[in-house]
Amino acid sequence: MEIRVGTDQDWPAIYAFYRVTMAEGRTYAFPFNQTLAEAEPWWMERAPGQTVVAVEGHRILGSAKMGPNRPGRGSHIATGSFLVDPEHRGKGVGRALGEYVINWARREGYRGIQFNAVVETNGPAVHLWQALGFEIIGTVPESFDHPEHGLVGLHVMYHGLK
Repeated sequence: MEIRVGTDQDWPAIYAFYRVTMAEGRTYAFPFNQTLAEAEPWWMERAPGQTVVAVEGHRILGSAKMGPNRPGRGSHIATGSFLVDPEHRGKGVGRALGEYVINWARREGYRGIQFNAVVETNGPAVHLWQALGFEIIGTVPESFDHPEHGLVGLHVMYHGLK
């Protein structure tokens, strides 16, 4: 598996599993039923951030986007978001993308990484981020409407880099 910077030409392939992930409704509080054009600015980061893809041959297995969590005086803390094609979940793609984002943030001089909204019932993601050094620093109760569990919390997670 290789991780490389995503291109505009990669977006349609990313969108195929972006759309599925958003329709599942278990991990992101993004708008429903976005078209290819509507969803593109929600995922394809521009500088100073970037979007990357995990590829095997010509197949895109997953994607991550990263950049400053906030502008101006908050821009020293990074953030990231992750998508793995459902056909490739549980195969280490998310871990590889997570490690990439951590290393990218270090290289870029960020002091830490903050995830603003990790759904508390997303056990695999919570476990992965904790294994990579993130801590749950708070949970906003009943802030995500999960299709099976109803109103659940969103964790704010943080990984210091300095």
